[in-house]
Amino acid sequence: MPREEFGPDHAFLERGELLTYEEITRLAKLFAGRGVRKIRLTGGEPLVRRDLPELVSRLAAVPGIEDLGLTTNGVLLSEYAGALKQAGLHRVTVSLDTVDEALFTAMTDTRAPVDQVLAGIEAAGVAGLTPVKINAVVQRGVNDHTVVDLARRFHGTGHVVRFIEFMDVGTTNGWDLSQVVPAAEVVSRIHEVLPLEPVEASYVGEVARRFRYRDGGGEIGMITSVTRPFCGNCTRARLSPHGHLYTCLFASKGHDLRGPMRDGASDDELGAILDTVWGARDDRYSELRTEATGNVPRVEMSFIGG
Repeated sequence: MPREEFGPDHAFLERGELLTYEEITRLAKLFAGRGVRKIRLTGGEPLVRRDLPELVSRLAAVPGIEDLGLTTNGVLLSEYAGALKQAGLHRVTVSLDTVDEALFTAMTDTRAPVDQVLAGIEAAGVAGLTPVKINAVVQRGVNDHTVVDLARRFHGTGHVVRFIEFMDVGTTNGWDLSQVVPAAEVVSRIHEVLPLEPVEASYVGEVARRFRYRDGGGEIGMITSVTRPFCGNCTRARLSPHGHLYTCLFASKGHDLRGPMRDGASDDELGAILDTVWGARDDRYSELRTEATGNVPRVEMSFIGG
């Protein structure tokens, strides 16, 4: 959330506009009843949400949910890792674009040191929130020269670094096609130092293309939304903090669930909305992306997560 776009005068949602934990859990049960088996808490930054372990506990108890994850910037992870594991969280993903201190500070515009994030990753491992996944967005001319350092840092640790092609999510991140580093190039750079070989996908719809180190030092992943879109296999739905359902990361608008829910809609009525929205989805933004699509309105990633 760039300070120049989201400064001290930015009008955030009033608390009453946010879904309550009871409302989130109710919707989770409806999704689970339709075959959803994985839930991921994202942000913004989920660890600043008050009493988050309570929500984790509620979601962990939803029948049918087999995988409960969380994506975080890692700044507060050391403080919460144990409580989150105890509440029923299975694993975490940490956003970390570089381990270079100066570059980390410049890219994240944060006052927290990179060591604080690394300590959070360590704490997550100790707590059993494994394997920890580390998401790194790669930008040419910004941090692409540090991808091998990042791979080396987590080689042999059991953690999985996933390198993400720079995407035009939202409209405030200054996306430019010239800054996209193709995943194939990242693989090549790492392979020169730490030889890799491809691994089959774990399941249909898996976002990351997997590669393992030939020396047995673990694996990395590549998320190729720009050069190799995977719209046809996408199985993800996103629920915003104010209760709108988005069927694509690059969507311009969502479908209101909070309104009907607070107006007294039954589970059957809410379920019918879910079925209608999901059945009608035809999202394929990544397949249609061009320089010209940069002007299309899109929801910000800080609002609906990754």
